This record gives sequence, C-alpha cells and structure tokens, in this order.
Amino acid sequence: MRLTRLKITNIMHHLDNEYDDLDEELKSKTELKREMHQMQDFAMKLVKLSKHQRSKIPLTETLKENLALADKILTKHDALNRHVRFMAKVLAETDLEPIYHALDVMANKHQQETAKFLKIEALRDKLIEEGSTQIERSLSEHQGMERQKLRQLVRQASKEKAAEKPGKYYKELFAYLKKYTS
Repeated sequence: MRLTRLKITNIMHHLDNEYDDLDEELKSKTELKREMHQMQDFAMKLVKLSKHQRSKIPLTETLKENLALADKILTKHDALNRHVRFMAKVLAETDLEPIYHALDVMANKHQQETAKFLKIEALRDKLIEEGSTQIERSLSEHQGMERQKLRQLVRQASKEKAAEKPGKYYKELFAYLKKYTS
C-alpha cells in the first residue's frame, strides 16, 4: 500500500510538472486575439506606407505581392479588411525584426533632422552672442567656411537682432551654417 501511494504521488508530481510546462507554452484565447489584432494593425500600417517608404523596408516577396494587392483594393473596405487579416497571418510567420528596425530608422530620421536643426540654431545664436572667438572656433571645426563671409553674416545678423528685427541675414547665416556643418 505504501509503495502504491509512493508511485501515485510520483505520477501526480510528474503530471503537475507537465501541466506547468504546458501552461507556460500555451496562451489564452484573449492573448492570441490581442496578438493577432496587433499583427493586423501592423499589417495596416505597412499598407498605409507609400511605395517609396516600402522600398526602404526589407520585405519578403510574399509580403511585397500582398502589399501590391492591398494597393489595388484600398477603396474596397471589406476586401481590404479580409486581406489585412490574411497579411497578419503571413506576418506572424515572418521574422519581423528587420522590418521593425527599418521602420524605426525611418521614424528616427525626422528626429535626427530636428536635432541637427536645433544644433545649427544653437551655433548661430552662439556666433551672434560671442562674435570673433566663436567664429574662429567654428572655422577650425568646419572645413570650407569663408572667414570674411561668416564674419559679414554674423555682423549683419547681430545688427538685426539688436534692432529686434531678425530677418534676412539671420536666415542667411542659418543657411550658410547648414551648408557647411552637415
């Protein structure tokens, strides 16, 4: 009797471990639906991209064909929704890491341009505030700038700023800096 209890206990313990392993692998129906909806949203995001943007993304031939078909049925909403659901299934079987990376690079390009723009604006303001010392520093850091042209633009932009009318030379200085600080 004791041997039987021991065997039953061992079997039950073994079954409990198997169920624990299965619980980790299985997803609830709600989780599966949530993931599928996310894939559908991602597929729709890909459909809404321009052809130029899509060309920058590493897509499989199957996805390219599906996106071409989606372009043809954009105005047919029910057909597009069915096709997007199909594309979500295809995407679920695809390695999405390269696609996510390409989309991230495309999204951050705007942020990089904004940061560059702000950096040039800060340099312009610093040139106007500090004058000759900053001009010399900028000439040594950025090749191709002409000393006389830079001094002239800084002097004229300073006059405009002192008159509280930043305008023509303020903008020209920015354009000049943009040209040589890329």
